[in-house]
Amino acid sequence: MTPFQRAEMTDTEDLLPAILLRIVSELHDVAYLIERIEPQLLDVGGAKVLESPGTMKVLQGIDLAVQKTRGIAEFIDTLAGSMPEGWTVDLAAALSLVKLTEMQKALGGGNFHAHQQPMAKAAGDFDFF
Repeated sequence: MTPFQRAEMTDTEDLLPAILLRIVSELHDVAYLIERIEPQLLDVGGAKVLESPGTMKVLQGIDLAVQKTRGIAEFIDTLAGSMPEGWTVDLAAALSLVKLTEMQKALGGGNFHAHQQPMAKAAGDFDFF
């Protein structure tokens, strides 16, 4: 029996593939949030912003960050899909390091909802922390 396998799951343990799929969902949310930055920069700066080499590097960096985030999500998704059933892991220590309450709930809870970011959140909405 490996450290990941258990005969019985405790309260802080969860199936590893399910945890990985929740991480995939969070990464897709991060990619979506990053992707929303680019049009906002263009709206604020107007068409002249595209004339600046520095701005072009920033926009290319945003695109690369989105691609990398989605690539990591797909990699983890593929790992989760090919993982043997029954592997579990204790989440207590890992979840204690996550500071965002909503992310902690998403990663730790059994409720899995793909892509949780609201598509039409009003400008100016934010969460106090």
